[in-house]
Amino acid sequence: MKRHTDRRGVAALEFAFGSLVLMPLVLGTGVVGINLLRTQETIQVARDAGRMYARGVDFSQPGNKTIVATLGSNLGLSTTSSSSTAVVILSALTYVDKQACSDVGAVDGSGNPSGCTNFGKWVFAQRILIGNSAVHASSIGSPITSGTSGVTVDSTTGKISKNDYVLKAGAVATFSSINPYANVSGVVSGLPSGQMLYVSEASATGFNMPPFVSNAASYSYGLF
Repeated sequence: MKRHTDRRGVAALEFAFGSLVLMPLVLGTGVVGINLLRTQETIQVARDAGRMYARGVDFSQPGNKTIVATLGSNLGLSTTSSSSTAVVILSALTYVDKQACSDVGAVDGSGNPSGCTNFGKWVFAQRILIGNSAVHASSIGSPITSGTSGVTVDSTTGKISKNDYVLKAGAVATFSSINPYANVSGVVSGLPSGQMLYVSEASATGFNMPPFVSNAASYSYGLF
């Protein structure tokens, strides 16, 4: 009985010390799980928005932007930048080849590129943003609109003229992961001259619980 009396309260003390380790693990697991779900939702929004964009949906129209905002509502995506905790960035890219240079007259007498600033580079032909741009910057850069090399981005449609994206360095994208033309054993394949490659990017702020998780964010992109 004496030995039993001496051990009273020991279990409670052990539980208290054990909780110091177990509770952070439980909280951390919960936060990671929530952010994992948000990452899956981010991937889905990028995929759905990119698929519609590549199929010709005009996201310069407010109604179509609202559709994307509805898809990303669980992430806090909104067409109003100040209230949005997510962003969707849609870009149309094209490759400046000899034909593109010829279309704007940037060739010599033999038809070779001459004065064609962006020859052999990927450039922006359109940029549309839905949500809050402060959440995440595009991983392929953005059109530069200032300075002598800046391009003009239409305030409504987000489009850039061919003359601008062929001749002005401000249209160049930070993108080089795809070779648009390939010649294997005499068989030419790849992106046809003048065609667009559509890039959809989505990002959202994550669930934060300092000191366990801080500055959490999700990001996904798709090529179409």
